[in-house]
Amino acid sequence: MTATDSGLEPLDPAYVADVLSRPPFVQIPGVCNVRDLGSYPTATPDVITKPGYAYRSAELSSITEEGARKMVSLGILTVFDLRSDPEMRKYSSPIPTIEGVEVIPTPVFKSEDYSPEKLAKRFELYATGTTEAFMILYSQILEHGGPAFGTILRHVRDKPNSPFIFHCTAGKDRTGIIAAILLKLVGVDNHFISQDYSLTRVGREPDRAKVLARLLKEPLFAANSEAAMRMLTSRYETMRAFFNLLEEKPIPGLTDEDLKTIRSNLVVPTKSRM
Repeated sequence: MTATDSGLEPLDPAYVADVLSRPPFVQIPGVCNVRDLGSYPTATPDVITKPGYAYRSAELSSITEEGARKMVSLGILTVFDLRSDPEMRKYSSPIPTIEGVEVIPTPVFKSEDYSPEKLAKRFELYATGTTEAFMILYSQILEHGGPAFGTILRHVRDKPNSPFIFHCTAGKDRTGIIAAILLKLVGVDNHFISQDYSLTRVGREPDRAKVLARLLKEPLFAANSEAAMRMLTSRYETMRAFFNLLEEKPIPGLTDEDLKTIRSNLVVPTKSRM
């Protein structure tokens, strides 16, 4: 990628393969855009985010048997699915059954938020691809996502030795916001959080054709594939702008003591490898 990358054109396959072969990306066959949120430097010297604990990804619906074995081998026995039922039905992407793995539905949006009218308005904003539009959308995610985010944070509070993965459909917006919340809680610099968010540009490439085919079925995108691709952009500057919205937004149901425990459970004392 370059500083002038539009986020719309396909990336060179050799470049994508090289980036996906290295951390923070993790290979789980059948799952796109998997990353480990560990090893980022925090605000505390010689303390980094805990490797092999919190993972983010796109949907798990197409995970293969090999992918399921890989996930279990990583110790990931808990999945938080940020999607809503209408979304899964719309894209024929049900929650997979993986032996030994608990999938916890944690939808950010309620079913009624997927009415044709509300969905059309959301798609119209995404189609512009502007930072301002994404901020409107991300404020909606913050507004509706408190219960889902609280569920994930309580897992961190209560199960510091139980790795987990959280995902939406593309692993970009809802997933990107909870990733930012987790990293921000332990003082990871905004630069690294924004960099993590922007990596979805590469992480989503293997699923580019599948996701585009889905979007082109929508009336708004049917004759405008560029608008569909703008919906999928994950620019560094978008996440930088999001921090103005976040501003330590309180998560319902969590006390200061809870947050202290969560911060402690998300990090390990070691020299940064960044």
